[in-house]
Amino acid sequence: MLLTIRHDIRYRYAAPVTYSIQQFRVTPASGAAQLVRHWHVEAPGKLDTARDAYGNVLHTLVLTKPHSEMHVSMAGEVETEALADGRLFDEAGPIPLEHFTCATPLTSPDAAVRELAHRVPSLDTSASLVALAERIAAGVQYRHEPAYAAGTAAQALASGFGDARDFAHLMLACCRVRGVPARCVSGYVDAGPSAAPTTHAWVDVWVEHGWVSVDATQAAFAGERHCRLAVARDHEAAAPVRGARVGGKEETLAVHIDIEARADQ
Repeated sequence: MLLTIRHDIRYRYAAPVTYSIQQFRVTPASGAAQLVRHWHVEAPGKLDTARDAYGNVLHTLVLTKPHSEMHVSMAGEVETEALADGRLFDEAGPIPLEHFTCATPLTSPDAAVRELAHRVPSLDTSASLVALAERIAAGVQYRHEPAYAAGTAAQALASGFGDARDFAHLMLACCRVRGVPARCVSGYVDAGPSAAPTTHAWVDVWVEHGWVSVDATQAAFAGERHCRLAVARDHEAAAPVRGARVGGKEETLAVHIDIEARADQ
């Protein structure tokens, strides 16, 4: 599948911002699941490029002159692969697998999460991971709205609502309860003509010497309509955009994502 992607982010402020720093993990990398044909990030200032501890491409933008708005855009083409049973056939990566068995504040389990984690007899096959995702979907209803974003895995399960980040955090929490390494993936997904393209979150789980990629929101394997941007222990560390500013008062954020998916010739 060939995904042509454009992502525009525009901030507007009620008063001038005197200083802002933004970090962007919005550059896909070629790997077992995808091949980046070309990709470009445009920003109103110099982008310092580095790699974070997980190997993700990290752009940092610092603006020190007063500004009342900021526009950043990303665009490019990515070839994606259909994954058999979700298998990436990828190496473990630069971080020891044990790191991905440790809970974070967003994935810390409570008694209800621990009980959910043991509803599946084992988590040692691709099919068992989808079975766990199905049990998560049975207890949590997806809502792509800020008001329904729970924040933590335990809160999502208790409320019965959550967005893609919450589904991913709940899947991560369940896997880690069982001692199974799992990492969060941020990226884009083209969910078809009935849904708007969006940034998304899903999970890689280490099974039988390799990662298996599962979209807990869809209770299915991640596939050729997913474009990977970053991985980390939870979504906070893999988020496409994070930042801080001085001044500005009220902020208005406008985000537009367009994805054209077509068979790769």
